[in-house]
Amino acid sequence: MSTPVVLGRRPQPADPAPAQGPLVDAWGRVHTDLRLSVTDRCNLRCTYCMPEEGVDWLPRGDLLSVEEIERVARVAYRLGVQSVRLTGGEPLLRASLVDIVTRVAAVGFDDLAMTTNAMSLTALAARLAEAGLQRVNVSCDSLDPDRFATIRRRGDLATVLAAMDAAERAGLNPVKVNVVVTAGVNDDEVLAFARFARDTGRVVRFIEYMPLDAQHAWDRHHIVPGAEIVRRINEVWPLEPVGGRADDPAPADRYRFIEGDGEIGIIASVTDAFCGTCNRLRLTADGAIRNCLFAAEEWSARDLLRSGGTDDDLDRLLRAAVWAKLPGHGINDPSFIQPARPMSRIGG
Repeated sequence: MSTPVVLGRRPQPADPAPAQGPLVDAWGRVHTDLRLSVTDRCNLRCTYCMPEEGVDWLPRGDLLSVEEIERVARVAYRLGVQSVRLTGGEPLLRASLVDIVTRVAAVGFDDLAMTTNAMSLTALAARLAEAGLQRVNVSCDSLDPDRFATIRRRGDLATVLAAMDAAERAGLNPVKVNVVVTAGVNDDEVLAFARFARDTGRVVRFIEYMPLDAQHAWDRHHIVPGAEIVRRINEVWPLEPVGGRADDPAPADRYRFIEGDGEIGIIASVTDAFCGTCNRLRLTADGAIRNCLFAAEEWSARDLLRSGGTDDDLDRLLRAAVWAKLPGHGINDPSFIQPARPMSRIGG
């Protein structure tokens, strides 16, 4: 793993964001991946994300319409974005999701995926695949039904496991399984999830606990470092790296089992940040462009669109947002401030 990029002052270029060429920031990173949130609503209340009660949802009129989402997607595509991940909240709660998938798929992106808690996936998997969705990432933080219920507060493990099967039958492959690892909560299941990857052929991705909870109760003592997870698995089933960050800007460092099938990923956003190769920007459900998951600044595509802005105006807005990106998220900097938006209002 590489050395994290630390937060620093962005150079103040003499000129504004480039008007032509790729979607690049002031540090030379070309952005080709868009995380597109379609709702802030969720049917679970995961302990590391949301309070159990008292959640205030965005007014529905604040959300981007299907047509507005499609328009942003088309402008992003012409700027060189190649991959789109639909997120939430829980994207399956958006009633118009199949229509959104159909329209975004028609734009022509190389990759169109979705992150989901899978509680409603079984019923929709085939329709989403027919609409153009290519694959899914399924969140699942425990393979023990009781612990799953404790972490998620709602829903059940059996439904999620069945949904993974349904996704594979529908052709939404490869199914990736996202596991947020928290010390003292589920870190004793690291080997169980590694065995799950070996037995099922699904890619299990271990994610460090990040400061994105609505309660702002994040504590770094709850982090299980990605390197520690690799060490534990490697002691039982030897691993070897698959590629590297110079070859693949995706957030997960990939490892395959030397003996047997299967692969794992490590997303060490806190202890081994991948900021130096980050190629992502985000569009929130209410139309805010964010150039980093932990950004303090936003640019409103919704306000621009609803005030009569043209596609060229949107082009310039996307370029300006990306150009303003800092070199790193700065979680380990003493001056770091947790984003006001929780993960459910940003989109993963």
